[in-house]
Amino acid sequence: MILITGGLGFIGSHTARALLDLGESCVLTRRRTARIPAFLEEEVGRRVFVEPLDVTDLDALLELGKRHPITGIVHLAAVFFRDHSPVDEVQANTLGLLNVLRAATEWGVPRVSLASTIGVYLGVDDTVLREDAPLSMAPSHPIPAGKKSAELLAGTIAERSDFEAVNLRIGAIWGPLGRSESPFFPVPRLVHAAVKGEPADFSPPRRPAYADDGGDYCYVKDCGRAIALLQTAPTLHHRTYNIGSGQVTRNADVVDAIRTVIPDAAIDLPAGRGPDAPGEDPYLDITRLHQDTGFTSAYDTERAVRDYVGWLRAGSER
Repeated sequence: MILITGGLGFIGSHTARALLDLGESCVLTRRRTARIPAFLEEEVGRRVFVEPLDVTDLDALLELGKRHPITGIVHLAAVFFRDHSPVDEVQANTLGLLNVLRAATEWGVPRVSLASTIGVYLGVDDTVLREDAPLSMAPSHPIPAGKKSAELLAGTIAERSDFEAVNLRIGAIWGPLGRSESPFFPVPRLVHAAVKGEPADFSPPRRPAYADDGGDYCYVKDCGRAIALLQTAPTLHHRTYNIGSGQVTRNADVVDAIRTVIPDAAIDLPAGRGPDAPGEDPYLDITRLHQDTGFTSAYDTERAVRDYVGWLRAGSER
């Protein structure tokens, strides 16, 4: 039985579905009241068990191990404070990480998968982002800074313990249950605008989107399956894995896919590349992921757009 912290969140829900498809059962934690996605509902009380949890509460976390036979952990829960100091945010996330690692030790769990981010590669000049690239230690955005620290802490503790800590460097993820807008990439906004029959709004303070700019855009169902495969693989040869599409998708490619599904979509992006765009857009090398799990993307851009549009048109909120 796999414990997924943040298991009713965006990526957590799809990871749970993928684990169920692999024959696993799951304990999903939630910090606040959250609706159960429709694609998990039938398994609740059978192979899915939902538990309220604040991961900073060690006693409550350890109590889960008394109620469920937990054999693995996927730690996706994170705390973000808009109105608190950065010290509070770092303290809460570090405490949550240490509590999860302590629980893994006490339960004898062999593997803990930990959410990291493509953002740790900020400052890396290569176009192809590989897991063995030296990372910049310069101050950066709080999220990648925290994830770098978490990778180092988890690896240090795991090396002196009896479990594996596997870092999941996750790219730009989009799809059902995700936010309609992302501050980091334009895909969700493009799809949602097309479904609503509206032009995509990229006026300030939103970041502009240009046709030939792009990134490693990964559909959430692929992301969840990659995490599930890493968590359940009999043997892993590395401790850090990129999770993404393994290629650059241009914004123009996304627009073309949307127009294939919604021919009258009113989407027009400025031609060329943005004034601040790099010479080439970087992407995640997923060779390790493929070699150790057999993972390949099941959703190309058109299939992903078609799936997401269908989900949105069905009025799905969960």
